[in-house]
Amino acid sequence: MASETKIVNLTEEPNLAREGVKPPSYAFTTICKSLVAGGVAGGVSRTAVAPLERLKILLQVQNPHNIKYNGTIQGLKYIWRTEGFRGLFKGNGTNCARIVPNSAVKFFSYEQASKGILQLYQKQTGNEDAQLTPVLRLGAGACAGIIAMSATYPMDMVRGRITVQTEKSPYQYRGMFHALSTVLKEEGPRALYKGWLPSVIGVIPYVGLNFAVYESLKDWLVKSNPFGIVQDSELSVTTRLACGAAAGTMGQTVAYPLDVIRRRMQMVGWNHAASVIAGDGRGKVPLEYSGMIDAFSKTVRYEGFGALYKGLVPNSVKVVPSIAIAFVTYEVVKDILGVEIRISD
Repeated sequence: MASETKIVNLTEEPNLAREGVKPPSYAFTTICKSLVAGGVAGGVSRTAVAPLERLKILLQVQNPHNIKYNGTIQGLKYIWRTEGFRGLFKGNGTNCARIVPNSAVKFFSYEQASKGILQLYQKQTGNEDAQLTPVLRLGAGACAGIIAMSATYPMDMVRGRITVQTEKSPYQYRGMFHALSTVLKEEGPRALYKGWLPSVIGVIPYVGLNFAVYESLKDWLVKSNPFGIVQDSELSVTTRLACGAAAGTMGQTVAYPLDVIRRRMQMVGWNHAASVIAGDGRGKVPLEYSGMIDAFSKTVRYEGFGALYKGLVPNSVKVVPSIAIAFVTYEVVKDILGVEIRISD
């Protein structure tokens, strides 16, 4: 079938839209709306669970010989008592500055990767009606996660350090840009990507399973309609929240040890390490890792296998509403902005 090149006048867009022809500005507008929806989803979801996110990181990196945070409830109470309400949200500004572009790129990359993979799959099978399988969704989600994480990793690195600061820390980062410049000056550019490898490895099952489980659950529910929960081929917000919660639980459980190792590697080389890491000078354990494997072995050797799951409880409490809110917010914002992106098209 021969293709035609169409030169579109902007005044003709409404008529062309009715005829099914997409003007040149359509793709750009759709991309912008998708990025905005992803960014809003990330910012809203992370702010909602910011106290639990901070506590998780504190549990992951605190000195095992000087325990300050011992459990979810005690940890939150301790932060409130010693640092007040603002302490619960310390590092959230930097986290949002990271998560908004990260989430925007991640959702957009997933949709684009899904379309590309689906086209290749349909071409390979010769079936134009073929749909994405859970394995293909896993691959698309993994690609999206790696792209988004790599693009914003330096902000995640400094966010981790700002998050573990306390009032007694020997050195204070004043904010994201001050932290970035200080790390660059004192430790060099490579320091901004400490822990990148375990992050890449961990993001494959985490983000991959998130998208694969979420999309597969939605498809299954729409097709099978158990208990009559589907109306007009649409799932309710509550049902989508449940799908997001299931996806988040599965993804974070598989990838959590890699998240612990990543966070610990990010603290290596910090000359003015926060007191929660240094232990206020008592029983200080050198934070020296030659790489990911060394970090794994030293963590297990000195603290036991359970150390790989430090902070799992607050993370589990956090990740379920966080992932669920992110997915639902993304779809709601897309509806508000009037953009419809069907991954299976």
